[in-house]
Amino acid sequence: MTQQPRICILGGGFGGLYTALRLSQLPFAKHQKPEIILVDRRDRFLFSPLLYEILTGELQTWEIAPPFAELLKDTGIRFYQGTVGAIDIAEKRVQLQDGPEIICDRLVLALGGETPLNLVSGAAEHAFPFRTISDAYRLEERLRILETSQSDKIRIAVVGGGYSGVELACKLSDRLGERGRLRLIEQSDKILQTSPDFNREAANIALEKRGIWIDLETSVDAIGPDTISLAYKGQIDILPVDAVLWTVGMIVSPAVRALHLQQNLRGQLIVESTLQVVNNPEIFALGDIAECVDADGQKVPASAQVAFQQADYTAWNIWASLTDRPLLPFRYQPLGEMLTLGVDNATFAGLGIKLDGQMAHIARRLAYLYRMPTLDHQIKVGFNWIARPIQEMLVK
Repeated sequence: MTQQPRICILGGGFGGLYTALRLSQLPFAKHQKPEIILVDRRDRFLFSPLLYEILTGELQTWEIAPPFAELLKDTGIRFYQGTVGAIDIAEKRVQLQDGPEIICDRLVLALGGETPLNLVSGAAEHAFPFRTISDAYRLEERLRILETSQSDKIRIAVVGGGYSGVELACKLSDRLGERGRLRLIEQSDKILQTSPDFNREAANIALEKRGIWIDLETSVDAIGPDTISLAYKGQIDILPVDAVLWTVGMIVSPAVRALHLQQNLRGQLIVESTLQVVNNPEIFALGDIAECVDADGQKVPASAQVAFQQADYTAWNIWASLTDRPLLPFRYQPLGEMLTLGVDNATFAGLGIKLDGQMAHIARRLAYLYRMPTLDHQIKVGFNWIARPIQEMLVK
């Protein structure tokens, strides 16, 4: 190990950024204080659970996607913007495309997942994924074109009846109003397969209230420039459509898939309960790219809530491994599930509480405000959320 340990964290999402911030706060002895390097291909962090609010104008980009330079100011964390070209596991070397080679003592893999668009014909060319701020901008541009067209109806198909699909459908319906004709396509026999019954019922009510058509037990056969082909009970229906949103599936990045590490069939890295990659104690993995069974034997889902919690354990266990202390096995604490179901509307179930409507919307906002990455950003965003309604009232 070098005199000053170097920790390289690949991926600046919830897992990577929050691990870096927590590490920078832990009490290292002066001679042990590590150099922390965070790498991400984008220049901004994204608070992804609030990405839907960009489409309805409820939130602004700076609120949910602050620059890394702003978040990491005065933390001592070094940030590199770049794409990972290659990872040498044996030597713990990371080569960035058009960037430096980074040699480290501890490596954290938190590169997140990507939306697969190769599952059906035409998806890569014509469908809109919704995972990044760039995806939101691209969809926003398409919506503006449709809204300024002479067409009476704007026909949107949302593929996937999970969290993202349901939330997107409700937000888009509220934005498009009476012009919107939305349909939600789900391969199984119900939406929100893993959700509590309370949240699923609230979502069904919200979708029905907005006139969103739900196609259950239906799969997508192909997507064209202005059509979608749906398969239902052996029959193919070709429907006209103005935009298709794809929210189904997750794949790990090519850089992770290329590693000679233990992976499952989906390409996720298999990790110990300490979040160390199996047979590689100096490499940690968390978030979407990790298959993790926690200390209580439960397989944890790939969600933002899990990544939040894993980041604390990852930071602590890296600190422990560098200071000769025992590592802690990860224990996932389910804190409930929140969904946004349109403008000023949400649902929450968990911790013995059930809320829907505006109260759930307020609770969701406050919970996410608390989870913002730094106190400075929390204050800026919180003040803006208080001031904006007052300014709008004064304008009126």
